[in-house]
Order: sequence, then structure tokens, then C-alpha cells
Amino acid sequence: MSAILSADDLNDFISPGVACIKPVESLPKKQPSDPENAYEVTTEDKVQPENLPPAEISLTDCLACSGCVTSAEAVLVSMQSHAEVLNTLDAHPEIRLASNESGTIVEDNAQITDDGRIFVASVSPQVRASLAATYGISEKEANNIIHQFLSGPQGLRAGGKHGSGFTWVIDTNTLREAVLVLTADEVSQSLTSNADGSTMPKRPILSSACPGWICYAEKTHPFILPHLSKLKSPQALAGTLLKTSISKKLGVPASHIWHLAVMPCFDKKLEASREELTDAAWNRVSSSEPNTPVRDVDCVITSRELLSLASSRGISLPTLPMNRLPPSLRPSFPDPTLNTFLFSNDSPSRQSIASGTSGGYLHSVLLAFQARNPGSEIVTQRGRNADVVEYTLTSPGGKQILKAARYYGFRNIQNLVRKLKPARVSRLPGAKAPAGASAGSRRQPVSRNGAGGGASTDYAYVEVMACPGGCTNGGGQIRIEDAREISTPSGTLAAPEGSKPSPHEQRAWLARVDEAYYSAESDGEDEMDYSQPLSVAENESRVHNAMQYWSAMTDIPLSTLAYTTYREVESDVGKPVAPDDTTRVVELAGKIGGGW
Repeated sequence: MSAILSADDLNDFISPGVACIKPVESLPKKQPSDPENAYEVTTEDKVQPENLPPAEISLTDCLACSGCVTSAEAVLVSMQSHAEVLNTLDAHPEIRLASNESGTIVEDNAQITDDGRIFVASVSPQVRASLAATYGISEKEANNIIHQFLSGPQGLRAGGKHGSGFTWVIDTNTLREAVLVLTADEVSQSLTSNADGSTMPKRPILSSACPGWICYAEKTHPFILPHLSKLKSPQALAGTLLKTSISKKLGVPASHIWHLAVMPCFDKKLEASREELTDAAWNRVSSSEPNTPVRDVDCVITSRELLSLASSRGISLPTLPMNRLPPSLRPSFPDPTLNTFLFSNDSPSRQSIASGTSGGYLHSVLLAFQARNPGSEIVTQRGRNADVVEYTLTSPGGKQILKAARYYGFRNIQNLVRKLKPARVSRLPGAKAPAGASAGSRRQPVSRNGAGGGASTDYAYVEVMACPGGCTNGGGQIRIEDAREISTPSGTLAAPEGSKPSPHEQRAWLARVDEAYYSAESDGEDEMDYSQPLSVAENESRVHNAMQYWSAMTDIPLSTLAYTTYREVESDVGKPVAPDDTTRVVELAGKIGGGW
């Protein structure tokens, strides 16, 4: 939802809705008054027609409109910013941890009863790629800079009221690997299950990691909801894992663990605000304040806001050390098994051109089924544009094993939604009800380019992302205009002052970010030795063992920890607004935010 509202999109466009607050038409220009005839009245037929420019919608305009983003969500989004990070760090001293023979412990338990907090962060690979492209460095160096900034002595800890910083900074790639394995399991179960129970999504299963896509589905096409994957996104799963495990092992309440996520798009702020992603879903301990659920992700900032966070503290990111933060400055994660899972180098890298720029959900499903069918081959067929791609896994004999697709950008998503729309029941007397939307769709002709009616019903899985070009083109990524203001070693971004980047320059910039994203697989030598990449089966076993251990350690079913739900959301466009609506929204933000 975010990227399509930016000026640097590639091939997507969204037109203003009827309920949008940005006027689509303008009033006729007022004619200059004639001093010789000051009392002349101008009528409509005397107004010269003019060609009005297309309406332009910014993110601010979109958030101010209650057509797709409710007033409560707009408040919650505005409250998540780099300023909120600084205010929280200054308002709460950091709970100090120490390591001994029994592991990591809290130094002073009195800090828990006071206003102390354990600060943790998770960073997506797209953010590191955006930073790497901006400063002309490698993705690995960008990762080290982020760690130095959030946790190092020369970063956030060098200033502020309490000198607080983030104890642990994890890579969302680790949790993404868990989601990828569980997604393949979900698709496999959907293909072998004949029951249409509510526990399994309907085929085709649609990915649910993109919050802009989820917002669109929940508020405009509720018939899509049964098709959505029930797995949490890597951001949400990271928040659940961090808060449940730290709370369990250190005896620190979830409300005293503050989780920051650094993501490539603004829509992740909406995801963090979901009521389904709070401790109310997994915390079995009765709280003294049952009406104040604690978020799994307390705050989300984007790549651009990371620059603002550093600027607010007077820190220049490229001047920070580009080497790995010494282990002595980071205590071990309180659980040794999860410490190995979160911070090891065993997970296979999936950041390749074949997997795409959005995490490789579809690619992982295809590899999982290919590993279970030796000799099978993945056949790729491009659709009507580069953001629609169809994949078919065929046996050595040419028999179709699995069919899947990738749809990026709302223009393509709308085509997908049309194909999943249930058949309309005729209102004529004596008309028979359709046997089923999916069955009826299967009888429709299949289009070769993936744009015809009924083609989507053949898919077992569809990877859906709101941003054309994928997550590296997220609305919160550093733009070429921002990068031009930053002196880079290469000096390749120099441009005349005030000039607007051309579409060609924008595409070249996105290609540069993509190159940094994919380079993570082939970065230079690191201080730690990398083991041989795990096979698909070995990686699945590693993830399953870690997830089962996490569930057993917290005594919470994995179905509660790793899965979520969706619901239809009604728009408040055209509905009367109560006089005290603003007060109600602020109170709601305070309740969901855990005391914002």
C-alpha cells in the first residue's frame, strides 16, 4: 500500500477513491477583476475550460482518509516514529544484564519493578540493502553499522538521559527461515487434506506477510480471508519469540521488554498495531491490568526513519565502525538453544535472484516440494509484466506436481482478486445456486499469461506483495533524493540541485538496492567461519526442532505462537463521527500501545 503512493514507483498506479479527502477536481480559476466593471458577475458559461493535472496522493493524504485506513490506525501509525524511540530510551533506563556460569541473569531485580526496560530490535535485510546502496558499502558492512548504532558504545548508548541501547539486535532472516519452512508445511497439508475445516486456509493459499495486502483484503474483499496463510510474518514472529522467551527465562514481564522493528515499509506499522499481535494471544498468566495488552512489536521505523534517528542524536552512520560488534559487548541470549538458533550462521541464504526481493516465500515452497520429488523440474513462465510470474513443478515424465505464482503490485493483485471472487448467485426465480465458486472457476478457460479468469484456481500457493518490484521498493526505503543529499564515496548520485529523478534514474536506483540485497549471499570474508550450507531437509529439521523447543520451553502451543487470524474490517467512510471520536482514538492507542 505504501510504495504505490510514492512518486518513484515503477509500473503501478492507484487513482483517488470517491471518499478520498484529496479533491479530484478543482474549482474554476477566479478571473481577475476588471477595474472598469467591478460589478460584473461571471457565469459558468464564461469560464474557460482547462486541462487539470492528475491528482497526486501522498502517504499523508492516504492516512488521513478513512477509506482504507481508519482514524484509530492513523493515530497508531503516527505514534510510531524515530521520536518515539528516543523518548522511550530517555524515559526508561536499561535493565542491565550479566552473564555467569548459569547463563544470563538480571543484575538488579529492582530495575524490573521500576521503569527499567530490556530493549531489543529486529532488522530486515531490505533495510540493510537500502543502507548499503546509500553509502556505497556492502550489505555486511551495513549490517555491522546498524549493530554498532543500536548497541555499540559509539551509537545510541553514547547519548540520551540514561545511555540506553539495544541489548540484542536480531536478523529477521532467521525468523523468515522459520516462516518459510512452516509455509511449506501449510501448503503440503492443504494439498493432502480433503476437509474444508477452518483450521486450514483454502486453496490457493495466499501469502500474508505483506500488511498492505492484508489491509486491502480485510477492508475491501473479505472473501479473500479464508485463502490467507495463517502464519505470522517474520516481524510478528520475532516479536512473539523475543517477548515470550526473554520473559520466561529472565522473569521479566512482557511489558518491560521493548521491541523495535526496522522495516522497509510504513505498512509494517499497521501490522504492529493489530490487536491479534499482542500478549493477549499467548500470555496465560493473569495480569493485574487485563485491559492493557502488550504489543509483540512496540514500534516500527523505516529505513529513512533510521537515518532520522541517527541525525537526531548527531550521529553519522558511515563514521561508525564497520566491523562486527565484539561479543563481549552483547550478553548471550538467556536460552542457549534459542541463542544458537537466532545468532548462528547455519541457516541457508535465500537472497538470490530466483527467490526475489520479498523473502522468497514462493521459492521456498517450490524448493521444498522439489526436494520431496527427486528429478522434478521448476518451469517458469512470465505473465503480463515482470511482477506476475507463474511457476510449475513437473515430474521427470512431465506431469504437473505443483503450480504456483507471484503477484506484486496492486494492479496485478486486483486481477488475482477478480479470479478468486465467488460466483454471483442469480436472483431470477428458479435459478440454481452455483456448485461452488472454486469449482465453477475451474471450468473457466485458463489464460496462458496468468491474467485470464480461473487461472488462479490451479495454484496451490501465491506470493502476494503490495509493492511493485517487491519489498526492496518499500515505501519506507531510502529514496534516491535522500541518497543524493548524502555524500557517497563513489559520487555517482550527484545531480543538479532541485532536479527530480527521472524514471530511468529511479529504476537504476532500485536496481542498485536489489544488487546490494542479493550481494548478501556473496559478501567477503567474515570473522566467523561458515559451515557448509544445509540441505532443504536439514534446514527443515533445524527449524522444526527450534520451534518445538520454543513451544515446550514456554508451555504454549506452536499454533498460538506462530499463527494468527484475520477479520473483516468495515470502513467508516460516510458514517457520522462522534464528537468525542478523537478522545476515543487516543484512549484506544494508549490501551493497545501498553501505555503510550
